[in-house]
Amino acid sequence: MPHNQSHILVVDDDDRLRDLLKRYLEKSNYVISLCHDGVEAQELLQDMQFDLIVLDVMMPRLDGVGLLKKMRANNNDTPVLLLTAKSETQDRIDGFESGADDYLAKPFEPKELDLRIRSILKRAKADEQKDVSGLTLGGYVFDEKRGRLKKQSGEIIDLTSVEATLLSIFIKKPGHVFSRYDLADMTGQDPDSRTIDVQITRLRRKIETDPKLPHYLQTVRGKGYVLRPD
Repeated sequence: MPHNQSHILVVDDDDRLRDLLKRYLEKSNYVISLCHDGVEAQELLQDMQFDLIVLDVMMPRLDGVGLLKKMRANNNDTPVLLLTAKSETQDRIDGFESGADDYLAKPFEPKELDLRIRSILKRAKADEQKDVSGLTLGGYVFDEKRGRLKKQSGEIIDLTSVEATLLSIFIKKPGHVFSRYDLADMTGQDPDSRTIDVQITRLRRKIETDPKLPHYLQTVRGKGYVLRPD
């Protein structure tokens, strides 16, 4: 993904509106992913990160406010713009109390949606610049608070939730050797499988110039893994 493109997730059970928003927002140079309800979005959010989520309130299985509450309870602070056909004051209050960044009632002009998205992304970028608890790994910066890995050019590297958790563990104790069993326990993986080894291999592919000769995420033979940052 080019560094100047923001990745937006659109969650709406209205197939026609969802596809229209995709086409419109792609013309504004956004990268768009789609989900048809909160359950599908929740599953996707376990493996991917987004710059912003456009989230419909009224959906089957898991509605927008329900998904938003689950996200915030899991410390996912991705900016959220709620969409709803309702316009009552209480619905706005419920949305904001659940952690929404903005609220747009249907029907709306696509241009207004675009302007609100730009405003939210601008605020999020300003907050990020003020509040980045980052660790530099060569040409990458890991923002622990948001669980995000970025190239210094600004391009976001997608991390799975386990990969982000592993990096968070390592940066809290750089130079400390963690055993496979310690890492499995802290990430909720099976300590008797090779899952951690697989996750470490995948993580190396994302942060190392040569994953086979890792500079940062090193193996300590017979003991485990250690992060040696710049």
